Amino acid sequence: MDKITVKDGTEIYYKDWGTGQPIVFHHGWPLSSDDWDAQMMFFLDKGFRVIAHDRRGHGRSTQTANGHDMDTYAADVAELTAALDLKDAIHVGHSTGGGEVIRYAAKYGKGRVAKVVLVSAVTPIMAQTESNPEGVPLAVFDEIRQGTATQRPQYFKDFTTAFYGYNREGAKVSEGIKENWWRQGMMGGIKAHYDCIKAFSETDFTEDLKSVDVPVLVMHGEDDQIVPIALTGAKAVKLVKDGKLITYPGFPHGMPTTEAATINADLLAFIQA
Repeated sequence: MDKITVKDGTEIYYKDWGTGQPIVFHHGWPLSSDDWDAQMMFFLDKGFRVIAHDRRGHGRSTQTANGHDMDTYAADVAELTAALDLKDAIHVGHSTGGGEVIRYAAKYGKGRVAKVVLVSAVTPIMAQTESNPEGVPLAVFDEIRQGTATQRPQYFKDFTTAFYGYNREGAKVSEGIKENWWRQGMMGGIKAHYDCIKAFSETDFTEDLKSVDVPVLVMHGEDDQIVPIALTGAKAVKLVKDGKLITYPGFPHGMPTTEAATINADLLAFIQA
């Protein structure tokens, strides 16, 4: 297995396939690099070098007790990209991974990052605060914390329904997709998953978005029940210097999986533009 050991001793698992311009995929909570299967296969076939890692505490990386915050996540990515000597890279982040991407690009991306893609991302900030009064009340995230801490196996099973829009009329439910989400989630550490809820909900990425000067594509489903587009994607694109927004009527939060053909085609067009 390919792993690097970062400065605090944490082992970060990663996949690194192919040659050509690198595309780095950053997964959402509480998943792993396996969530990018449809994109890894597609872009590998198109001649790109594809890389995806398991965030610390997630998947096959070390189940650490500490470091579950966006600054540490970004620092881990910086160590990985330095170890692999990645330059002219496209960084694609889904959900929590979108926050990780923009924090990494802002702090460490100079001379390494060519383009950024935020897919169903938590940027600029999810939680309701004094400066973000229309945000999601903290009570919602407290409920996610409670479910994760006390009944994680069943809570994760239930979470897939809204994640993939399977509660909508006419939805074609895939038990395999639901079970694969659960499998990825349960591979990770409960402490990492618990702490990451604060990281993805309360981190403010406003200044990161403003400071990034490479092209940024924001992709968001209009029926995202997990990360509402009005609070995130619609705002994020206005904060970046060179941004483009693509919205998708009826698409759910987990659209890279359920709508892979559409997402992959639009990703490829942006990368090649």
